Amino acid sequence: MSGENGIDPGAAPSGSGCAECEAAGGWWFHLRRCAQCGHVGCCDSSPAKHATAHFRESGHPLVQSFEPGEGWYWDYSTNELYESGPELAAPVSHPADQPVPGPAGRVPDDWARVLRA
Repeated sequence: MSGENGIDPGAAPSGSGCAECEAAGGWWFHLRRCAQCGHVGCCDSSPAKHATAHFRESGHPLVQSFEPGEGWYWDYSTNELYESGPELAAPVSHPADQPVPGPAGRVPDDWARVLRA
């Protein structure tokens, strides 16, 4: 994985959903958590791709899946997947009862078509 400055195990997640989608009333497919600052953004399969945008704006290279039961990391700077890594501050995922895609009430009925477009 990237050097020591790529991970802050004490940084709490920014929330239980994508920060930018929440602010804009949007929706997401899966969530990713920045391992350096805790920013929660939506994945590249989501309409807005906020996790990648956060990497481009901040330079923070590592994200961890923010999905229940997943602990893998992705390094944007090297395009490498890591099966596991350091434990980050709790919570380590969005709530298990939060739907995927989410959040409840904002996902369009034709979400699968939207993601394929």
